[in-house]
Amino acid sequence: MSRLSAALLFCLWALSACVAPPETNRAVAAEEVADLAAALRDLGPDIAPGEAERAAALAFAHTRTLAAAYRITDPPLLHNTKVNLGLRPRGLCWHWAEDIERRLDAENFRTLEMHRAIANADNPFRIDHSTAIIGRRGDALFEGLVLDPWRLGGRLFWGPVPGDPDYVWHPRAEDLRRIYPDLAAPAPALLPAGA
Repeated sequence: MSRLSAALLFCLWALSACVAPPETNRAVAAEEVADLAAALRDLGPDIAPGEAERAAALAFAHTRTLAAAYRITDPPLLHNTKVNLGLRPRGLCWHWAEDIERRLDAENFRTLEMHRAIANADNPFRIDHSTAIIGRRGDALFEGLVLDPWRLGGRLFWGPVPGDPDYVWHPRAEDLRRIYPDLAAPAPALLPAGA
């Protein structure tokens, strides 16, 4: 083990002593699931009540499954460091967003759809943050609900996109095009024209 790795591990250990571990094993109350289901139904009169209830239950259950799979034992930034050092398999914010989105998309909801969003991509003083958004099919992501298991270290945070107390969300594709304009450009031809 290099000195740098040893120093980072020591810093991780020291920091973990200062912060309470997340409550990933806490049972989710039926009331929490019911509240999210009600918020999903409130997105519009055409939301199928059964889909709202199923999506809410899955969002909480899959968060718990992912917390176990990611081996969450620390607050988010400390866990990120462990992932980046190769000590944990997954658990960065975009992992959570990708896995929650994939699981809910697998349900093929008729009245709900998933979006991806990024916050702080243009702020050099804060790390960028990714999340999944669930909303009424056909609506813009700004009209949906944030599903963010990362910020509470494996416990699901949810709430309206515009009212999020911690982040200002932007469509993921829009921010990625702005940050990485070369990715949006067509690939150069390998052969000269007419060859």
